[in-house]
Amino acid sequence: MSSALDAATTRFVANHPKSAELHQGALASLPGGNTRTALWTAPFPISIARGEGYKVWDEDGNEYNDFVSDLTAGLYGHSHPVLQQALVQAIYTIGTNLGGTTKYEQRYASLLCERFGLDLLRFSNSGTEANIHALAAARRFTGRRKVIAFRGAYHGSVLAFANGVAANNVDPEDWIVCQYNDVVGLEEAFQANKEVAAVILEAAQGSGGSIPANPEFLDAVRSLSQEAGALFILDEVMTSRLGPGGLKGVLQLKPDLVTLGKYLGGGMPFGAFGGRADILSVYDPRSSSSLAHSGTFQNNALMLNAGFIGASQVYTADVAEALNRRGDELRAALNKAFEGTIFCVTGRGSLMCVHAPKNGLRPQDIACKDDVAPFEDLDLKKLFWLEMLEAGFWLQLRGSIALNIQLPDEVLSAFVDAVRGFCKKNIGIIALPSSLT
Repeated sequence: MSSALDAATTRFVANHPKSAELHQGALASLPGGNTRTALWTAPFPISIARGEGYKVWDEDGNEYNDFVSDLTAGLYGHSHPVLQQALVQAIYTIGTNLGGTTKYEQRYASLLCERFGLDLLRFSNSGTEANIHALAAARRFTGRRKVIAFRGAYHGSVLAFANGVAANNVDPEDWIVCQYNDVVGLEEAFQANKEVAAVILEAAQGSGGSIPANPEFLDAVRSLSQEAGALFILDEVMTSRLGPGGLKGVLQLKPDLVTLGKYLGGGMPFGAFGGRADILSVYDPRSSSSLAHSGTFQNNALMLNAGFIGASQVYTADVAEALNRRGDELRAALNKAFEGTIFCVTGRGSLMCVHAPKNGLRPQDIACKDDVAPFEDLDLKKLFWLEMLEAGFWLQLRGSIALNIQLPDEVLSAFVDAVRGFCKKNIGIIALPSSLT
């Protein structure tokens, strides 16, 4: 195994001299030469020069089919002509930040409320901010502080729960961290804590490994929250792309609050949170007791126009259903290609993750991150990543894949063929042991 990985790493270094040079220069002004941890890879990150359609090119001229799609935010691909026109028109005819309320706020808020079944909505600058402000609303509305979250969850930069409460988390003492897809554990948490303000949940965990929630667990979150007088916050920052009305619509969920982000800015920084009118009223500035919620860029004209055009004209209901159907078909094809190896793919619709569990787990066996993370062969995952780069496919090292709407069927088929080639070439080191078959 080490010889294959060493050889692939040597080829990586040889194929990316400009990226190595740029990384060395970045070390002088950025800690570790990095400003976005999720994009860090060793021995150095590839420096992307530009993107067009469904492709990206690095600074060394290497061309890739983009299966990262900016960690779900790049749903539209690159340089989408409709969005380009919306941005250029806004720049020339409206401006960027006008320092006042505009009609574009109401226009986009109305569309999002209708699309995601929300009474009221407020914009923010990111999905992280959307979750922070939704939590603040829940705490003001209920008069409580405690919040239940789940291992493996990621609700934004300072709301991370990969292995519990992250070191940089906000107010860590107020969090109760349960196991994902564990109904009994959730029941015990509510029994032991009578002052829970909210449960915050991804109906399919994103950065935790593309792991969907099971129906019984989702039912328990809703019923136990209601019984306890706590609010159910559905984090759709990643998953809103998984159906015309997000997973809320697909699964007919009834959360009290929903948070949004990523692609809904049309390529611009974006966040939003909405839900029940009585809860959102805590931010009504007509009340002297309202919570303050402001931010210079949350009614940015570029975002409001690009986001509205993208959601209304580009990512229509038909397009959303087609993309996620193609994602389900791709995931099934990948799992078939990986048969006989330790690799497998979890996910839902256009979001998925490649895993390499040494204990032979299959997708149906993975209910939470802790089922798979202790058994991941990280060297083999890195070998897969390196060889897919050589084959012309831009992936995340951790295995996350997000499809964009510009990826053609022939590229999806070519990716499956590349996976088959990887398996054939490396079967001696990736084969599922006979004791696990």
